[in-house]
Amino acid sequence: MALTPSKMLPLSTVAPPFKLEDTVSGRTMTLDELKSEKATVIMFICNHCPYVKHVQSELVKLAEDYIPEGVKFIAISSNDVENYPEDSPELMKAEARRWGYPFPYLYDETQAVARAYDAACTPDFYIFDGDMELVYRGQLDDSRPGNGKPLTGKDMRAALDDLLKGNPVTESQIPSQGCNIKWKK
Repeated sequence: MALTPSKMLPLSTVAPPFKLEDTVSGRTMTLDELKSEKATVIMFICNHCPYVKHVQSELVKLAEDYIPEGVKFIAISSNDVENYPEDSPELMKAEARRWGYPFPYLYDETQAVARAYDAACTPDFYIFDGDMELVYRGQLDDSRPGNGKPLTGKDMRAALDDLLKGNPVTESQIPSQGCNIKWKK
């Protein structure tokens, strides 16, 4: 496991469209049907990464706090399941149910969506405005496994609060860090 920072896709990038299977419902879902007119959070996560495991409770809390405000959350796993079977769609479904994910957990089998978003790590976070333009890409907060800092979601919460209030989101954003996406050979 190599500690990998997010690549910081340029701000104002329009969210690339996608059509992926939700591992919980079994339905194929598109970005167009999942997005919000206010704010859409896209998260590249997986089951086995210790950095994702560290933030899972805050991801659920963040979603529960902001879904009532009209924000949509979408989780995507793009890892190579042949070499990382713990990230298989069946186990993604089990993990989503175990944590009570209030958002779809989509499987990017071809890894095309991760490439389109220039995702590099798990977790990798993106917030898009109502026009689906990127306003935030970076860390959830500064808590990492073993660093003793509390899990608050403060960086993403500040971006979402500014966006929902109609204020500009600060361009001073710190990359997320985690395990590298497990690319197919």
